[in-house]
Amino acid sequence: MHVSTKETGTKLRQKLMDILGYWKKTGFPSREKLVSTADELMEWKKKNHANGIWEKSPLMVTATLDDTFGHGLQLIHLYAKVAGIKITHIGLLQTPKQIIETCREINPDFLGLTVLQFDSEEALTAICSNLPPKTKVVVGGPIFKADPDLAQRAGVDYVAKNVSFFLEYLLTSSELDKK
Repeated sequence: MHVSTKETGTKLRQKLMDILGYWKKTGFPSREKLVSTADELMEWKKKNHANGIWEKSPLMVTATLDDTFGHGLQLIHLYAKVAGIKITHIGLLQTPKQIIETCREINPDFLGLTVLQFDSEEALTAICSNLPPKTKVVVGGPIFKADPDLAQRAGVDYVAKNVSFFLEYLLTSSELDKK
């Protein structure tokens, strides 16, 4: 029996909503559990020929401004792929110029950034104010907890405190549902 892309996307969306509900009840899982859950979801997608939760996959560019490890982005990449987002990772410790040029060249739906340091505000503001109009800026990093107004000052669209917040944002982004 052939299952439509829309039907498998709906089933995947429900699976992700169920996982988020479970995490809210039981607490946010360990990194190891997050990775194994993403692996299980990717296996389910493969078995069910599911592309993602949208009929047309959105594009996300990712980078870090001041993070040499990118551990948070690794999880974002896993779950973005589960959801069906195409990823272009331009790297760690990227300059605003590199990030802006890449985004202008490929016009992504999202820019995912990790920002760790207080002295990155000027760079973040420059990035946010020079992106294509459709590109939504989704950021993560402890700096946003330490300075809750930073995101608004810089022009960020959404702060993902962790991968569950990122997933919730994806599942509730009305702009993407129109794709």
